[in-house]
Amino acid sequence: MSTPAIQAALQQMQGLATQAAAAQPLKGGYVTTAVGQGGFGSELQASIQRINRLQKAADTKAMAFQAGEPNVELNDVMVDMQKASVAFQMGLQVRNRLVTAYRDVMNMQV
Repeated sequence: MSTPAIQAALQQMQGLATQAAAAQPLKGGYVTTAVGQGGFGSELQASIQRINRLQKAADTKAMAFQAGEPNVELNDVMVDMQKASVAFQMGLQVRNRLVTAYRDVMNMQV
């Protein structure tokens, strides 16, 4: 998957997290996403930020390896790249499930 595609998916996930964090008016009341101390939106946002940090760390380590820095080993680069890839794929699947659930709810007959 290319970097622009990854960035586009991350931006879409961040937009969904922002929408989930906001309270939505519902016939005189408000729907909140609070669960325990934190809310669903804040947890989603934190997950997206963790995925982004993993990808940036992997990219930084790969660039350091390519530059020939002596303390960067190929196996460390590969492990970090794989961690970032798995985290992104997990985030992408969560996003897909959230979008599907949202569409299912919106298509329900009331």
